[in-house]
Amino acid sequence: MQWRNLYRGFFMGVSDLIPGVSGGTIALILGIYDELLQSINGFFSKDWKRYIGFLLPLGIGMGATFIFFSRVIEYLLKHYQVQTQFFFLGLIIGVLPLIGKQVNIKKNFTFVHYLMIIIVGGAVASLAFISPIESIMITKLTATNAIGLFLAGWAGSMAMLLPGISGSFILLLLGVYSTVIGALSNLNLPIIAVVGAGVVMGFIVSSRAISHLLNHFRFVTFAVIMGLITGSIFVVFPGLPSDGTVLVMSFLTLFIGLLVASLFGSFETSEDQH
Repeated sequence: MQWRNLYRGFFMGVSDLIPGVSGGTIALILGIYDELLQSINGFFSKDWKRYIGFLLPLGIGMGATFIFFSRVIEYLLKHYQVQTQFFFLGLIIGVLPLIGKQVNIKKNFTFVHYLMIIIVGGAVASLAFISPIESIMITKLTATNAIGLFLAGWAGSMAMLLPGISGSFILLLLGVYSTVIGALSNLNLPIIAVVGAGVVMGFIVSSRAISHLLNHFRFVTFAVIMGLITGSIFVVFPGLPSDGTVLVMSFLTLFIGLLVASLFGSFETSEDQH
């Protein structure tokens, strides 16, 4: 069992609770993105036992975060939304140099790759100007809303695996974010089960697709990923606060986010070398 995946799952879970922040981005920071995709693919095959040691601790860490920290995230977003967004902004910005080193962009990227970063980044940034659907919290399942929640979970999980695209933000755009957070906070098991089934289905489909692209079009795929992450900066950016104290605290949390990304990148690299 890779028990250090407990804390990795914790950070991925926290990020997936924040609209605009991607668990895939955190997986890249932690240096486990390729292994995560491989393990999800392998788990749904005849050799599934080989991947339990990686996925189980990761799933426990993420699940515990969803259950026990959803209220904490709700509180932070309600009372310290700007500071919290700036912290994750620091994490997102901090992952770009790590990816640059991973793919050696100076050597392997051409003009076309940089153009793809700009185009994809612009497309994602445009999401910041889309108003989320007005949502009514669902507390009881019906045949109709169960299908909608299943499909929302599917779409959200596909976004979770893509760095730069937030599963929570997709849920927000679809108008079911408050329903999912409410279900997690209040342990509404029927809604959790339906959304969870959609999440599992999305993981199966998207992990195979992304793995195929990374194996056959690695640098193009990473250019797209860097575009997704760059664009998500504009989605997460809450604007500069007018209050001086909040502004100072926001820049402090931004710096902490950058520092955490750098430390995790260095820590994971040193562990892999050992």
